[in-house]
Amino acid sequence: MANFKLHTPYQPAGDQPAAIAALESGLEAGMRHQTLFGVTGSGKTFTIANVIAAHDKPTLVLAHNKTLAAQLAQEYREFFPENAVHYFVSYYDYYQPEAYIAHSDTYIEKEAMINAEIDRLRHAATQALLTRKDVIIVASVSAIYGLGSPAEYEKVHVKIEKGAAEDRAALIRKLVGIHFERTPADLNPGQVRAIGNSLELMPVNERVIYRVAFEGDTIVRIDQLDPISRALVASPSSIFIFPAKHFITSEAERVRAIEDIKLELDGQLAKFKREAKPLEAERLKRRTLSDLALIREMGYTNGIENYSRHFDGRKSGEPPFTLLSYFPHRNQGRTLHTNSQGSTLIPDFLTIIDESHVTVPQLGGMYAGDRSRKDVLVEYGFRLPSARDNRPLNFEEFEERVGQVIYTSATPGPYERAHAEQVVEQVIRPTGLIDPELVIRPVSGEAGGHLVSTHLDTRCPPASYRGQVANFISEAEVVIKRGGRALATTLTKQMAEDLSSFLREKGIKAEYLHSDVKTIDRIDILTKFRKGEFDILVGVNLLREGLDLPEVELVGILDADKEGFLRSETSLIQTIGRAARNVLGRVILYADVMTKSLEKAIGETNRRRALQVAYNEKHSITPKTIHKEIRDIAASMRSDHQKTIDELLVLDTLAYKDDPKAFVARKREEMAEAVEKLDFETAALIRDELFKLEDGGSKGKKKR
Repeated sequence: MANFKLHTPYQPAGDQPAAIAALESGLEAGMRHQTLFGVTGSGKTFTIANVIAAHDKPTLVLAHNKTLAAQLAQEYREFFPENAVHYFVSYYDYYQPEAYIAHSDTYIEKEAMINAEIDRLRHAATQALLTRKDVIIVASVSAIYGLGSPAEYEKVHVKIEKGAAEDRAALIRKLVGIHFERTPADLNPGQVRAIGNSLELMPVNERVIYRVAFEGDTIVRIDQLDPISRALVASPSSIFIFPAKHFITSEAERVRAIEDIKLELDGQLAKFKREAKPLEAERLKRRTLSDLALIREMGYTNGIENYSRHFDGRKSGEPPFTLLSYFPHRNQGRTLHTNSQGSTLIPDFLTIIDESHVTVPQLGGMYAGDRSRKDVLVEYGFRLPSARDNRPLNFEEFEERVGQVIYTSATPGPYERAHAEQVVEQVIRPTGLIDPELVIRPVSGEAGGHLVSTHLDTRCPPASYRGQVANFISEAEVVIKRGGRALATTLTKQMAEDLSSFLREKGIKAEYLHSDVKTIDRIDILTKFRKGEFDILVGVNLLREGLDLPEVELVGILDADKEGFLRSETSLIQTIGRAARNVLGRVILYADVMTKSLEKAIGETNRRRALQVAYNEKHSITPKTIHKEIRDIAASMRSDHQKTIDELLVLDTLAYKDDPKAFVARKREEMAEAVEKLDFETAALIRDELFKLEDGGSKGKKKR
């Protein structure tokens, strides 16, 4: 019986049926590498969803940024509502890695801000892989970073069963042993609290509270409660609680690891002595002995991941466990790689690499940068050599740890083209949409001598031309008046911020988007853009690949002739594709020089236009704009607490604006009453709502 059940109101059309059949045949034939060469808007995700349903194996979908991963996760949830679709990305909102700059003798300590909700989603993903077969994980490059042993993670789960003989204090100790924290206050994921003859806990993978009631040394009831209203949801007979952290080590393994670390320290100190490096030796000795003392007493120290090789029992140079280790493997057939015990492991899952022209190079580039930074830390005595083994997989290790791979892109890169045993083309859009009209206009004044005059837009008289920004604004205003949206792409983050500020000064609702904007905020911005809460979105390269924005009628590519990564043939084609989901789609390329990249991008776009026009004429198709329901793809990353605050803001914002002082005074009274009743959840909701209202809804966001 099939594990995956595809739900869709429409059938494959255009190039999709042939593409689905070809990819399925390739998988059945055992092909390791296939490429789906599909233009923007041709329904590549729908094609892949059909392949996943037919292949019927757990699937990893890799995307090159968190925003695209979130969008893909939402789309796959719509296609597979009965199956487990999860989101796995880096849980850092901010991350500054530990580093040392030798020439200025500057040590930079690691700094990080962990997003608890994304951490919850990571645990939900790994637990689904260990307990189900119908799993799709949409992940970023975080999938190739160290995660802890899946065997240890699965082995130490705690089963809580109604009717079981269990002492309450002993159960709490078991939970603390798998990294749960005791608290007397509100529960957060990975916490437990004792209340009378019961205990309450919140697992790390679900937004629920479990209340376990005791009579003597027997569990008499297990209740599942809503974390906000505390309403009874269910009363299961048993539950399984997984560890609150992915890195799990038994006491015996911890003792062994500490001894291994001490031996490595002795060896490195002897090396520094031979090399006459007393400063490095003293620095390493103090750091390591301090870390070991904390590990003995607390079981944890900041930077404990740098000792992961010892805790995992891995040999020097052996790759770490990663998300890939949690996917199913077989112990027969072709040997791809071995685990730390030396037994053969053959990946038994499908891998989809989305927007592969960006994702593949990204996967290949992680290892070298990490190794270079670690080498400096080791050389100057900040870390033991084993810190190098706390690392991402290199590309060869990644290749070994995935089985059959399908690459998807509108602009496949050289790796995919060279390795693909089959390239499947999908250039026809079932909607009949044609690639957008391309218009070339000068950056400022008259075009340079190398720009072929036949490419210039004759509808733009030189006498009235005031430069690319002014021209884009005038074109965007026309689009906005008829209810459309516009995108502008710049070369730098600062240019994006400055242009969005300039647009707002002109009375145009605009926002910017780039890599410094937090994950959830980026997704919120895109959702608000689609809803029409603002009209122009300005960004750098995050606007290129895979963003599904059918409301966009106009794309302005500023400085399109500045040859380089952001204005390469691939980047230009991808950016042009942002206007390919709307029948009125148009792209203005601002350029003074006809570069090779511009020439190739224009040629490829015109080739695709011709193919689609011929198909439409043959099948009597009238192009139609894609109409796609606007969903909040960040919803799954918000806590129930955040969602409730958002709902309260909708109800209370008008009352606050009418009389702020009276509203705040009334809310503070309600908060005090809630505290007196020990209803800390309600008090916290009122507190955070007031923060948002008094701060104009900008709390925690970057000031402009």
